[in-house]
Amino acid sequence: MTGSEGGPVMDASLERQIHVAAHEAGERLDRLASAHCDALSRTRVQQLIEVGAIRLNDRPTRAGATVRAGDVISVRLPPAAPSALLAEAIPLVVVYEDDALAVIDKPAGMVVHPAPGHPRGTLVNALLARYPEVRIGDALRPGIVHRLDRDTSGLLVIARSERALRQLQQQQQQRTMHKQYLALVEGQMAEPAGLIDAPIARHPTDRTRMAVVPDGREARTHWQVHEALGDYTLLDVRLETGRTHQIRVHLAWRGRPVAGDPLYGARRPRAPLGLARQFLHAARLGFAHPDDGRAIVCHSPLPADLQAALERARHQAGALARSRGTPSPGADWLQR
Repeated sequence: MTGSEGGPVMDASLERQIHVAAHEAGERLDRLASAHCDALSRTRVQQLIEVGAIRLNDRPTRAGATVRAGDVISVRLPPAAPSALLAEAIPLVVVYEDDALAVIDKPAGMVVHPAPGHPRGTLVNALLARYPEVRIGDALRPGIVHRLDRDTSGLLVIARSERALRQLQQQQQQRTMHKQYLALVEGQMAEPAGLIDAPIARHPTDRTRMAVVPDGREARTHWQVHEALGDYTLLDVRLETGRTHQIRVHLAWRGRPVAGDPLYGARRPRAPLGLARQFLHAARLGFAHPDDGRAIVCHSPLPADLQAALERARHQAGALARSRGTPSPGADWLQR
Protein backbone atom coordinates (compact mmCIF):
# COMPACT_ATOMS: atom_id res chain seq x y z
CA MET A 1 0.00 0.00 0.00
CA THR A 2 1.28 3.42 -0.92
CA GLY A 3 0.27 6.50 1.01
CA SER A 4 -0.14 10.07 -0.21
CA GLU A 5 2.97 12.18 0.17
CA GLY A 6 2.50 15.70 1.50
CA GLY A 7 4.72 18.77 1.44
CA PRO A 8 7.10 19.97 -1.29
CA VAL A 9 8.58 17.50 -3.73
CA MET A 10 12.08 16.49 -2.72
CA ASP A 11 14.98 16.50 -5.15
CA ALA A 12 15.18 12.97 -6.55
CA SER A 13 18.95 12.98 -6.05
CA LEU A 14 18.68 14.04 -2.40
CA GLU A 15 21.21 12.62 -0.02
CA ARG A 16 21.13 13.77 3.57
CA GLN A 17 22.07 12.67 7.05
CA ILE A 18 20.03 13.05 10.20
CA HIS A 19 21.98 13.16 13.47
CA VAL A 20 19.79 11.94 16.32
CA ALA A 21 19.68 14.47 19.14
CA ALA A 22 19.48 13.54 22.80
CA HIS A 23 15.80 14.50 23.05
CA GLU A 24 15.02 12.23 20.08
CA ALA A 25 16.51 9.09 21.64
CA GLY A 26 13.98 6.29 21.98
CA GLU A 27 11.95 7.28 18.91
CA ARG A 28 11.06 4.81 16.17
CA LEU A 29 13.29 5.18 13.13
CA ASP A 30 10.45 5.53 10.60
CA ARG A 31 8.64 8.17 12.68
CA LEU A 32 11.77 10.26 13.18
CA ALA A 33 12.90 10.05 9.54
CA SER A 34 9.45 11.14 8.37
CA ALA A 35 9.46 14.07 10.81
CA HIS A 36 12.82 15.27 9.43
CA CYS A 37 11.81 14.80 5.76
CA ASP A 38 8.61 16.78 5.26
CA ALA A 39 8.05 15.48 1.74
CA LEU A 40 8.06 11.83 2.81
CA SER A 41 5.08 10.18 4.43
CA ARG A 42 5.73 7.54 7.05
CA THR A 43 4.55 4.88 4.60
CA ARG A 44 7.05 6.09 2.00
CA VAL A 45 9.82 6.10 4.63
CA GLN A 46 8.99 2.48 5.50
CA GLN A 47 9.24 1.54 1.81
CA LEU A 48 12.62 3.26 1.52
CA ILE A 49 13.89 1.46 4.64
CA GLU A 50 12.78 -1.85 3.17
CA VAL A 51 14.82 -1.36 -0.01
CA GLY A 52 17.87 -0.02 1.83
CA ALA A 53 17.54 3.61 0.78
CA ILE A 54 17.36 4.67 4.42
CA ARG A 55 20.07 3.23 6.70
CA LEU A 56 20.95 3.52 10.36
CA ASN A 57 24.63 4.07 11.11
CA ASP A 58 25.36 2.99 7.52
CA ARG A 59 23.69 -0.40 8.02
CA PRO A 60 20.41 -1.87 6.75
CA THR A 61 17.71 -1.53 9.37
CA ARG A 62 14.00 -1.90 10.04
CA ALA A 63 11.23 0.65 10.38
CA GLY A 64 10.58 -0.09 14.05
CA ALA A 65 14.20 0.22 15.17
CA THR A 66 14.69 2.45 18.22
CA VAL A 67 17.26 5.20 17.71
CA ARG A 68 19.81 6.44 20.22
CA ALA A 69 21.44 9.81 20.70
CA GLY A 70 24.34 10.16 18.27
CA ASP A 71 22.94 7.70 15.73
CA VAL A 72 23.12 8.78 12.09
CA ILE A 73 20.21 8.15 9.74
CA SER A 74 21.22 8.37 6.08
CA VAL A 75 18.59 9.04 3.42
CA ARG A 76 19.20 8.54 -0.27
CA LEU A 77 16.19 8.77 -2.55
CA PRO A 78 16.14 6.56 -5.65
CA PRO A 79 16.29 8.34 -9.03
CA ALA A 80 13.02 9.71 -10.30
CA ALA A 81 11.35 8.09 -13.26
CA PRO A 82 12.76 9.56 -16.49
CA SER A 83 9.33 10.34 -17.93
CA ALA A 84 5.72 10.85 -16.87
CA LEU A 85 3.37 7.91 -16.64
CA LEU A 86 1.60 7.12 -19.88
CA ALA A 87 -2.07 6.34 -20.24
CA GLU A 88 -2.57 3.09 -22.18
CA ALA A 89 -5.89 1.73 -23.41
CA ILE A 90 -5.50 -1.71 -21.83
CA PRO A 91 -8.74 -3.63 -21.20
CA LEU A 92 -9.74 -3.94 -17.55
CA VAL A 93 -12.29 -6.12 -15.77
CA VAL A 94 -14.15 -3.66 -13.54
CA VAL A 95 -16.20 -5.37 -10.85
CA TYR A 96 -17.51 -2.16 -9.26
CA GLU A 97 -17.07 1.55 -9.90
CA ASP A 98 -18.49 4.91 -8.89
CA ASP A 99 -17.17 8.47 -8.65
CA ALA A 100 -15.01 7.65 -5.62
CA LEU A 101 -13.41 4.31 -6.42
CA ALA A 102 -13.23 1.22 -8.60
CA VAL A 103 -12.66 -2.45 -7.85
CA ILE A 104 -10.56 -4.17 -10.52
CA ASP A 105 -10.21 -7.90 -11.16
CA LYS A 106 -6.52 -8.00 -12.08
CA PRO A 107 -5.33 -10.78 -14.37
CA ALA A 108 -2.20 -12.78 -13.65
CA GLY A 109 0.85 -11.37 -15.40
CA MET A 110 -0.13 -7.71 -14.98
CA VAL A 111 2.19 -5.58 -12.83
CA VAL A 112 0.30 -3.09 -10.64
CA HIS A 113 2.53 -0.06 -11.18
CA PRO A 114 5.60 0.84 -13.28
CA ALA A 115 8.91 -0.36 -11.89
CA PRO A 116 12.36 -1.19 -13.28
CA GLY A 117 11.82 -3.69 -16.07
CA HIS A 118 8.10 -2.88 -16.30
CA PRO A 119 7.77 0.72 -17.51
CA ARG A 120 4.52 0.14 -19.44
CA GLY A 121 1.57 -2.20 -19.67
CA THR A 122 0.81 -1.96 -15.95
CA LEU A 123 -2.48 -1.55 -14.14
CA VAL A 124 -1.62 2.09 -13.46
CA ASN A 125 -1.13 2.77 -17.18
CA ALA A 126 -4.54 1.22 -17.84
CA LEU A 127 -6.18 3.19 -15.01
CA LEU A 128 -4.90 6.51 -16.37
CA ALA A 129 -6.61 5.81 -19.69
CA ARG A 130 -9.94 4.83 -18.12
CA TYR A 131 -9.90 7.29 -15.19
CA PRO A 132 -7.83 10.39 -16.12
CA GLU A 133 -8.62 11.95 -12.73
CA VAL A 134 -6.78 9.18 -10.91
CA ARG A 135 -3.46 11.11 -10.84
CA ILE A 136 -3.61 11.38 -7.05
CA GLY A 137 -1.37 10.24 -4.23
CA ASP A 138 2.07 8.84 -5.02
CA ALA A 139 3.26 10.13 -8.40
CA LEU A 140 4.36 6.65 -9.55
CA ARG A 141 1.43 4.78 -8.00
CA PRO A 142 -1.55 7.10 -8.51
CA GLY A 143 -4.77 5.88 -6.95
CA ILE A 144 -3.24 2.65 -5.68
CA VAL A 145 -4.49 1.60 -2.25
CA HIS A 146 -2.96 -1.88 -2.10
CA ARG A 147 -1.16 -4.21 -4.47
CA LEU A 148 -1.06 -7.78 -5.72
CA ASP A 149 2.00 -9.64 -6.96
CA ARG A 150 2.36 -9.74 -10.75
CA ASP A 151 1.30 -13.40 -11.00
CA THR A 152 -1.41 -13.22 -8.34
CA SER A 153 -4.83 -12.63 -9.85
CA GLY A 154 -7.93 -11.11 -8.31
CA LEU A 155 -9.47 -8.09 -6.66
CA LEU A 156 -7.99 -4.77 -5.63
CA VAL A 157 -9.54 -1.37 -5.00
CA ILE A 158 -8.27 1.90 -6.45
CA ALA A 159 -9.24 5.44 -5.44
CA ARG A 160 -10.55 8.08 -7.84
CA SER A 161 -10.41 11.02 -5.41
CA GLU A 162 -8.03 12.28 -2.73
CA ARG A 163 -10.70 11.84 -0.06
CA ALA A 164 -11.35 8.23 -1.08
CA LEU A 165 -7.63 7.50 -1.19
CA ARG A 166 -7.06 8.78 2.35
CA GLN A 167 -10.10 6.96 3.74
CA LEU A 168 -9.29 3.64 2.06
CA GLN A 169 -5.67 3.88 3.19
CA GLN A 170 -6.94 4.43 6.72
CA GLN A 171 -8.99 1.24 6.48
CA GLN A 172 -5.83 -0.54 5.37
CA GLN A 173 -3.88 0.81 8.32
CA GLN A 174 -6.64 0.02 10.80
CA ARG A 175 -7.03 -3.48 9.31
CA THR A 176 -10.75 -3.11 8.65
CA MET A 177 -10.45 -3.90 4.94
CA HIS A 178 -11.38 -7.56 4.46
CA LYS A 179 -9.19 -9.45 1.97
CA GLN A 180 -9.59 -13.17 1.34
CA TYR A 181 -7.60 -15.37 -1.01
CA LEU A 182 -7.76 -18.89 -2.39
CA ALA A 183 -4.45 -20.72 -2.20
CA LEU A 184 -3.68 -24.28 -3.23
CA VAL A 185 -0.73 -25.53 -1.18
CA GLU A 186 1.45 -28.60 -1.39
CA GLY A 187 0.75 -31.22 1.28
CA GLN A 188 -1.88 -31.47 3.99
CA MET A 189 -2.46 -29.19 6.96
CA ALA A 190 -2.28 -30.71 10.43
CA GLU A 191 -5.28 -28.70 11.69
CA PRO A 192 -8.50 -27.47 10.03
CA ALA A 193 -7.64 -23.80 10.62
CA GLY A 194 -4.97 -21.63 12.15
CA LEU A 195 -3.06 -18.37 12.38
CA ILE A 196 0.50 -17.78 11.22
CA ASP A 197 1.96 -14.97 13.30
CA ALA A 198 5.56 -14.48 12.18
CA PRO A 199 7.45 -11.25 11.33
CA ILE A 200 8.54 -10.67 7.73
CA ALA A 201 11.35 -8.60 6.23
CA ARG A 202 13.67 -8.63 3.24
CA HIS A 203 15.72 -11.84 3.06
CA PRO A 204 19.13 -11.19 4.68
CA THR A 205 21.13 -12.49 1.70
CA ASP A 206 18.70 -12.66 -1.27
CA ARG A 207 17.17 -9.21 -1.82
CA THR A 208 14.65 -10.56 -4.35
CA ARG A 209 12.94 -12.56 -1.60
CA MET A 210 11.17 -11.90 1.67
CA ALA A 211 11.58 -14.11 4.72
CA VAL A 212 10.42 -14.73 8.26
CA VAL A 213 13.04 -13.03 10.43
CA PRO A 214 13.02 -12.25 14.18
CA ASP A 215 13.25 -8.47 13.76
CA GLY A 216 10.89 -8.19 10.76
CA ARG A 217 7.60 -6.32 10.55
CA GLU A 218 4.53 -7.84 12.19
CA ALA A 219 2.70 -10.21 9.83
CA ARG A 220 -0.45 -12.24 10.57
CA THR A 221 -2.15 -14.66 8.18
CA HIS A 222 -5.36 -16.57 8.99
CA TRP A 223 -6.07 -19.77 7.07
CA GLN A 224 -8.80 -22.41 6.91
CA VAL A 225 -8.97 -25.70 5.03
CA HIS A 226 -11.80 -25.86 2.50
CA GLU A 227 -10.80 -28.91 0.56
CA ALA A 228 -8.26 -31.65 1.28
CA LEU A 229 -6.96 -33.06 -1.97
CA GLY A 230 -4.41 -35.73 -1.12
CA ASP A 231 -1.08 -34.19 -2.07
CA TYR A 232 -2.64 -30.70 -2.05
CA THR A 233 -4.94 -28.59 0.13
CA LEU A 234 -7.18 -25.73 -0.95
CA LEU A 235 -7.08 -22.97 1.66
CA ASP A 236 -9.20 -19.93 2.34
CA VAL A 237 -6.67 -17.32 3.50
CA ARG A 238 -7.41 -13.99 5.18
CA LEU A 239 -4.79 -11.30 5.61
CA GLU A 240 -4.67 -9.31 8.81
CA THR A 241 -1.54 -7.44 7.70
CA GLY A 242 -0.28 -6.80 4.18
CA ARG A 243 3.45 -7.43 3.86
CA THR A 244 5.16 -8.10 0.54
CA HIS A 245 4.63 -11.75 -0.51
CA GLN A 246 3.07 -12.39 2.91
CA ILE A 247 0.88 -15.41 2.08
CA ARG A 248 3.59 -17.06 -0.02
CA VAL A 249 6.27 -16.51 2.62
CA HIS A 250 4.14 -17.63 5.56
CA LEU A 251 2.87 -20.81 3.92
CA ALA A 252 6.33 -21.78 2.67
CA TRP A 253 7.70 -21.14 6.17
CA ARG A 254 5.09 -23.57 7.48
CA GLY A 255 6.32 -26.17 5.00
CA ARG A 256 3.25 -25.83 2.77
CA PRO A 257 4.32 -23.66 -0.17
CA VAL A 258 1.77 -22.37 -2.63
CA ALA A 259 1.55 -24.76 -5.58
CA GLY A 260 3.46 -23.48 -8.61
CA ASP A 261 5.28 -20.74 -6.68
CA PRO A 262 8.58 -20.20 -8.56
CA LEU A 263 10.17 -18.14 -5.77
CA TYR A 264 9.19 -19.84 -2.53
CA GLY A 265 8.06 -23.28 -3.69
CA ALA A 266 9.99 -26.48 -4.20
CA ARG A 267 12.33 -26.50 -7.19
CA ARG A 268 10.83 -28.85 -9.78
CA PRO A 269 11.78 -29.79 -13.36
CA ARG A 270 8.17 -29.09 -14.40
CA ALA A 271 5.33 -27.15 -12.82
CA PRO A 272 2.82 -29.17 -10.76
CA LEU A 273 -0.73 -29.58 -12.09
CA GLY A 274 0.21 -27.73 -15.27
CA LEU A 275 0.54 -24.44 -13.40
CA ALA A 276 2.47 -21.62 -15.03
CA ARG A 277 2.28 -19.45 -11.89
CA GLN A 278 1.52 -19.66 -8.18
CA PHE A 279 -2.01 -20.80 -7.29
CA LEU A 280 -3.03 -17.66 -5.42
CA HIS A 281 -6.16 -15.65 -6.15
CA ALA A 282 -7.68 -12.64 -4.36
CA ALA A 283 -11.25 -13.93 -4.37
CA ARG A 284 -13.13 -11.61 -2.01
CA LEU A 285 -12.70 -7.97 -1.03
CA GLY A 286 -14.80 -6.05 1.46
CA PHE A 287 -14.55 -2.49 2.79
CA ALA A 288 -16.64 0.47 3.88
CA HIS A 289 -17.43 2.97 1.14
CA PRO A 290 -15.39 6.14 1.81
CA ASP A 291 -18.37 8.44 1.17
CA ASP A 292 -21.24 6.90 3.14
CA GLY A 293 -19.78 3.90 4.97
CA ARG A 294 -21.96 1.30 3.26
CA ALA A 295 -20.46 -2.16 2.94
CA ILE A 296 -18.94 -2.98 -0.44
CA VAL A 297 -18.25 -6.70 -0.94
CA CYS A 298 -16.90 -8.00 -4.26
CA HIS A 299 -16.18 -11.53 -5.45
CA SER A 300 -13.99 -12.94 -8.20
CA PRO A 301 -14.27 -16.50 -9.54
CA LEU A 302 -11.16 -18.59 -10.07
CA PRO A 303 -9.52 -17.85 -13.44
CA ALA A 304 -9.54 -20.66 -15.99
CA ASP A 305 -5.91 -21.66 -15.45
CA LEU A 306 -6.35 -22.09 -11.70
CA GLN A 307 -9.70 -23.83 -12.11
CA ALA A 308 -8.07 -26.32 -14.48
CA ALA A 309 -5.25 -26.97 -12.00
CA LEU A 310 -7.78 -27.46 -9.21
CA GLU A 311 -9.68 -30.01 -11.30
CA ARG A 312 -6.43 -31.89 -11.93
CA ALA A 313 -5.72 -31.94 -8.20
CA ARG A 314 -9.22 -33.27 -7.53
CA HIS A 315 -8.83 -35.94 -10.20
CA GLN A 316 -5.50 -37.06 -8.74
CA ALA A 317 -6.92 -37.08 -5.20
CA GLY A 318 -9.97 -39.04 -6.31
CA ALA A 319 -7.86 -41.63 -8.09
CA LEU A 320 -5.64 -41.98 -5.03
CA ALA A 321 -8.65 -42.35 -2.73
CA ARG A 322 -10.19 -45.03 -4.95
CA SER A 323 -6.94 -46.99 -5.04
CA ARG A 324 -6.86 -46.95 -1.25
CA GLY A 325 -10.56 -47.55 -0.79
CA THR A 326 -10.96 -44.31 1.17
CA PRO A 327 -13.67 -41.61 0.81
CA SER A 328 -13.23 -39.11 -2.00
CA PRO A 329 -12.22 -35.53 -1.20
CA GLY A 330 -14.85 -33.17 0.20
CA ALA A 331 -17.17 -30.86 -1.71
CA ASP A 332 -15.85 -27.92 -3.68
CA TRP A 333 -15.93 -24.77 -1.53
CA LEU A 334 -16.32 -22.62 -4.65
CA GLN A 335 -19.75 -24.14 -5.25
CA ARG A 336 -21.00 -23.58 -1.67
